[in-house]
Amino acid sequence: MLFVDKSTIRQLIEMSEEVYHVPVLLKETVDGLDINPSGVYVDVTFGGGGHSREILKRLGKDGKLVVFDQDEDAFLNKPNDDRLIFVRHNFRYIAQFLKYLDIPYVDGILGDLGVSSHHFDAPERGFSFRFDAPLDMRMGQGIKRNAATLVNNSSAKELLRIFQEYGEIHHASRLVSAIVKLREEKRISTTFELRDAVMGVVTQKEQNKMLAQVFQALRIEVNGEMDALKDMLMHSAKVLRPGGRLSIISYHSLEDRMVKNLVRSGDVSKGNPEQDIYGHSIVPFTAINRKVIVPTDAEIAINSRARSAKLRIAERKHMEL
Repeated sequence: MLFVDKSTIRQLIEMSEEVYHVPVLLKETVDGLDINPSGVYVDVTFGGGGHSREILKRLGKDGKLVVFDQDEDAFLNKPNDDRLIFVRHNFRYIAQFLKYLDIPYVDGILGDLGVSSHHFDAPERGFSFRFDAPLDMRMGQGIKRNAATLVNNSSAKELLRIFQEYGEIHHASRLVSAIVKLREEKRISTTFELRDAVMGVVTQKEQNKMLAQVFQALRIEVNGEMDALKDMLMHSAKVLRPGGRLSIISYHSLEDRMVKNLVRSGDVSKGNPEQDIYGHSIVPFTAINRKVIVPTDAEIAINSRARSAKLRIAERKHMEL
């Protein structure tokens, strides 16, 4: 039997009524920022705005929140608050936009790298295999290549890389062969056409897991998610003031590895830090949580999409880069 804190239930229900996405690890993530009421914060993944609204509650009249989201639906969902600045662009350009806004440093950066529930529940966006819809998966309409173009025009070798790297499908060759065979007969244009190709190469027991992995892999590739995350994380140390906090929720092992490497070494690509001539590690961050924070059973019971979430929090050291 699950015992759920009443205040947690109330907060999650209120959030689900206000926005189209229930925020994951809401209290833990925002608490991790150690909010200064007069500070400047960035939510690089506005989405449904759940985390942003909580940050705004904790900011005073002189505080400021810059949010990033390239999706028009997210922009239409923004709160009417003079302290909020909405940037309709990819968060990989965080440093450039903060410079444009004449904000040299910020006190905290929050990122929830999961896809908004709204995207999965909006059939026309093509993110879900639950609905028969155009195979799209673009986070923003400014992205030129959609999932259908990717599936139909990529080489078999490229599809194999995408499914293995981003879907973590270890035996993807049969899947790729089925897709290539189908697209030779007709263009794969809808989610159900792709779904049928996937279902034909796995057992019924494996179908849902495989479909989730395939759709995840294509979404990551279409939106260039890993490259964007790498750029944002590498800029974070430069735009955070000393003592500023980084609070990031990841859902994919590659995402979590990047965040973990950044905190450990200052580089998303390396697990071991560089050293100065005296053998001292040169690392711009200190981990706040030594052990990764995950949702409670109670939260997962309320919001099943929180199941794979991992939160890491780090603080910017007082050092020059």
